[in-house]
Amino acid sequence: MGRVDGTPFRAHPFNSTLETGIRALVVLEAFYPRRCDLLEMTWLDHLVVHTGDLDGQDGQGAPKSLHPDLPNRAGELAVRRQLVEKSLRLMQEVHLVDVFETEDGIAYGASEDAPAYLDLLQSLYSLALKERAQWMARRFAGMATTEIRTVMESRIGRWTADFRYEDNDGARP
Repeated sequence: MGRVDGTPFRAHPFNSTLETGIRALVVLEAFYPRRCDLLEMTWLDHLVVHTGDLDGQDGQGAPKSLHPDLPNRAGELAVRRQLVEKSLRLMQEVHLVDVFETEDGIAYGASEDAPAYLDLLQSLYSLALKERAQWMARRFAGMATTEIRTVMESRIGRWTADFRYEDNDGARP
């Protein structure tokens, strides 16, 4: 398939803004009514496809990861944040994600239109993604951000959990 001008179309479908936006929407719907900030969404986007990283945490078995367990995948978090932010904006533009200004900053939540859209996603991958998001919601929805951060540090490393704080003059929360 090519473009109108005859040049080949070379979009990479994996980890595109659209795919990441759909994952974010699945996570936000599973966590509803909780609202999540960008840091949480970045962590949760990683975990929803790498649930195996949480296996055995607190004696709970996690579903098998949807994506392969590649070496150095924890480093994905450092580059994932910008993509997650862009994908959340895309989902906001199509009225599937709502943005909220809170005392702590910007938070995201699934819009009232999100469930109807997500019901249309029935591929095996989509159903598996929804199952993992629901499992994560049962596991994390009642936790504060600091508690989720502790889990991230213990499972995928302190450096990747800390990447967000580099723009705060090194200050830690």
